[in-house]
Amino acid sequence: MDIDLTPSAAARVALIAQKTGKPAILRLAIDGGGCAGFQYKFELAEAPAEEDIIASRDGVTLVVDPMSLDLVRGGSVDYVESLGGAAFRVTNPNAASGCGCGTSFSV
Repeated sequence: MDIDLTPSAAARVALIAQKTGKPAILRLAIDGGGCAGFQYKFELAEAPAEEDIIASRDGVTLVVDPMSLDLVRGGSVDYVESLGGAAFRVTNPNAASGCGCGTSFSV
């Protein structure tokens, strides 16, 4: 499996999609920047692009473009609620280091 979507993340995407009236498709992209070099970017997508890698769980789709997938291959997207707040988090086995808030990483 190239990338996984946890049940918690799938449930949160489904809720957001229902509230916004959009398809339950979460796009994960990697942008340059952030305090550690690369940053995770999440958004709801209307449809997968032709070249996207797709993971599905519980009727929710996670899409990742091939270039971004190279940086997160083997990882998973989770949704975590804690005293510090709630957010989508990427468990990335390719990250050599990350920032304290979990939104950026380096390889």
